[in-house]
Amino acid sequence: SFYTRRCITEDPSWSLVTVPHLTELCIQHIVHNFEKNPILNYLLPEHQKKVVDRLSTSLPLTVTANIVSHEDYWKRRCIERWQVCDVSNYGDSWKRMFFERHLQNILKFFIPYTTDPKEILELIPLCKGYVRKLEIDQFLPPLCVDQEEESNDLTDTEEDDALNEAYTHHYDLKDLITALPHLEELHLIYGVKSCGMNFEWSLFNFTEQDCSNLAVTIKMCHNLKVFKLTRSKVDDDKIKVLARNLLDHPCLLELDLSHNLIRDNGAQALGKLISHSRLETLNLCNNQIHHLGAQALAQGLAESSTLTSLNLRLNFVEDKGGEAIGRALLTNTSLKSLHLGSNNLSEPTAAVFSQVLAQNTTLTSINFSCNHLGLDGGKQLLEGLANNKTLTELDLRHTEVEQETDFLIHQIVWANREAVRLGSLQHPTTEPL
Repeated sequence: SFYTRRCITEDPSWSLVTVPHLTELCIQHIVHNFEKNPILNYLLPEHQKKVVDRLSTSLPLTVTANIVSHEDYWKRRCIERWQVCDVSNYGDSWKRMFFERHLQNILKFFIPYTTDPKEILELIPLCKGYVRKLEIDQFLPPLCVDQEEESNDLTDTEEDDALNEAYTHHYDLKDLITALPHLEELHLIYGVKSCGMNFEWSLFNFTEQDCSNLAVTIKMCHNLKVFKLTRSKVDDDKIKVLARNLLDHPCLLELDLSHNLIRDNGAQALGKLISHSRLETLNLCNNQIHHLGAQALAQGLAESSTLTSLNLRLNFVEDKGGEAIGRALLTNTSLKSLHLGSNNLSEPTAAVFSQVLAQNTTLTSINFSCNHLGLDGGKQLLEGLANNKTLTELDLRHTEVEQETDFLIHQIVWANREAVRLGSLQHPTTEPL
């Protein structure tokens, strides 16, 4: 007998399921050709998401910036680039975080006369819709020119200084910042973070040219609410230029000039600014303001209807300055928080503030820490607090106040704080936190 043998060859792994859908093939094609033809906005939302989930994070920003709005994509780009990513600091927007930090990085490592300014200007159309806050904690100076060749004939120190000055101007922010319509906060430090063994004071020069450029820029930045210029050796001449340009600024609410070299003349310019602006917060911590400067600030305070917080910690205002500020607070009805820590204050200032605590119904927080108020000063403050219902914080650490007095003051302030807390529980505000 003859048997016919039938052989059927079969691929056991073959299945109809693995044949890709046409949609899938289209999505693959769009992803593959996205740089040349980014047709994202023509797709249905669910297809858009599939495309975006597969897009490379190395695509040029010129392609993705104004086309890809999906937060997941920008989250991937942020996490791949930076180790620490707290999106709550950026209004919970990953896209905003990416562009703010990307721009900050470019600015922090920009070298005048070496880096091409186009690198920043070409970024403006891509990031201008998303940048609300910029924190630039270093500005690099131009690369040092070999001054042996440059200064053969220069023996005079003034000419040397002029030469050094010319080589320390930093990047002028004007073209960038005036082109960012949503910018509300600007934090600047003119200095170099990691100079290591190459430390020179010239790396920390905030020059007159820098100052006049910056002053014009801030004046033109109409939506700016917060401006911080700290640790930049800002002196009286420079603060006068800045203050003059900030007078009548339509939006500025917070000005932080802490850790600089502001003296009495600079404080006088700021006293005028307090009364000619909408400023709510002024931080002058760790400057060199003495009693004349404090008196000028007090005059501004007496005329101001908007300032709610003044920080003068680590200055030299002494009693003449402290008393002047106290007297201004007998009429001022806007200030809520005052910091006079470490100002060499003593009993005469406490005497004026005793009157302030008895009359003023706006102040909620005063810091007198690290002064010499003494036993009598403490007693004066306690007397003033007898009928005060509004003060909820009074810092008297290291003020040489008697322990019992300090305890009684603390009881009154604590009771005020509790009353405010219970009041807010009974009448919850509808304002968002």
